[in-house]
Amino acid sequence: MSSITPGRGFSLGAGWRRRHQLWGLICAIPTLAFVAVFFLTPLGLVARMSLSSWTLLTGYRALNFPKNFVSVWNSPLLWPAVVFTIEYTVLATVLLIALGLGMALLAQETGRWVGALRTIFLLPVALGLASASLLFWGFYSPSIGPISPMLEAAGVIHQPISFLETPTKALLSTTFLVVWKFAGLYMLILLVGLQSIPHDLYEASALDGASRGQIFRHITLPLLRPSLALALILCVTGSLLAFDQFYILTKGGPDNATVTVVQLIYREAFQRQNLGASAAISVVVLFALLALNALQFRLLRDPERS
Repeated sequence: MSSITPGRGFSLGAGWRRRHQLWGLICAIPTLAFVAVFFLTPLGLVARMSLSSWTLLTGYRALNFPKNFVSVWNSPLLWPAVVFTIEYTVLATVLLIALGLGMALLAQETGRWVGALRTIFLLPVALGLASASLLFWGFYSPSIGPISPMLEAAGVIHQPISFLETPTKALLSTTFLVVWKFAGLYMLILLVGLQSIPHDLYEASALDGASRGQIFRHITLPLLRPSLALALILCVTGSLLAFDQFYILTKGGPDNATVTVVQLIYREAFQRQNLGASAAISVVVLFALLALNALQFRLLRDPERS
């Protein structure tokens, strides 16, 4: 009877692992190439732009660090844009997470109506944000929108409502659009988390006499932490990078009161044609998002895994 020596077996196992790693590397090459071409290369170009005098028409001129960052810091629109973006992010995040969780709790129930309810909740998600913004621009318009004529016909109002004429109205109207559009997405994320919680825990808690509120606080929320963390990170990041809805609905008005940070990047690049300053803002926003996401991961990670 033949036998395999320990050295021979080790050699075969090491060779198999090397071939396995080689095939893994080969399969990863398309993804690595995609990341290099469409992420790392543009990122390097933006970093170079932020350190240079670079205009939209003439291109690269010369290095001018730190002139771009100083001009951005002294911009009269920067800090109002930062404050407004933070206000919008807080408002949108609270409403989306709260409404998404409520919708997920409804959608996890059993019944014949649950399928139709989930479909209704998810329908706005299928619509593009730019298309949804144009749709709501028509709804909000005092001249062509259907809201004011219906209220006037009912005698509720005596003149058309302008939903975007003041900063507060513009903020609330745009936030309503975003909540309508994305609440179903966060419902789906949280619904997946809810359905991953073992039902036996709910039954055992009910047998022990725990109320619905106690079950929600001590079982549902702690076990829903990973899904809540994902939803919160996506919501905060998406809100800080808001552009389409404000560009279409308000154009940054009235009186530049609804200019977001990304709109400021757009203005520097395509209106003032200063790609260097635009890239400088982009680099600052990138590092701010990285720091914020790292902080959120640290605060929301499972304490048992830390």
